[in-house]
Amino acid sequence: MYEVGDKVVYPHHGAGTVLEKEFKTVLGEDREYLTIEILHNDLTVNVPSENAERVGLRKVIDEQMVEHVVEVLHGSGTQMPQNWNRRFKYNRDKMKTGDIFELAEVVRNLSLREHEKGLSTGEKQMFVKAKKILASEIMYAKDFSEDEAAAWLDGVLNTVGSQSVPA
Repeated sequence: MYEVGDKVVYPHHGAGTVLEKEFKTVLGEDREYLTIEILHNDLTVNVPSENAERVGLRKVIDEQMVEHVVEVLHGSGTQMPQNWNRRFKYNRDKMKTGDIFELAEVVRNLSLREHEKGLSTGEKQMFVKAKKILASEIMYAKDFSEDEAAAWLDGVLNTVGSQSVPA
């Protein structure tokens, strides 16, 4: 299903590249593993190939899908629980899905809340992490460097509510 060189997203960690496919014997069992390098947080993950779908591994979106992500980022905010820990759980659960649009919603909602009322410490950390994960996928989709993707995402978030969107 996945080949060396494929750009993939590992939910909760972000986008990376399949570096290697190899068979390993673990607890007396031979299994094929994917070795994935996730650049933005300097992480290497080994995933049994047979568990790839179960853990939410998927291929990176293409540049056309980035337009839909921008639409989500520019959408109106979702009605959120008033209690910060309920909001935190709600957003954490959305991030765990690995769905790019759910992640974009979390980034949008936290961005809007930050501008309107401010964020709790936990929400600030979640916002930074969610933006990094989203930018890591945009980096591959738009063939940007890490810094370019982060700057592009910040530019999009700065235009929420207006019509101008970075190219």
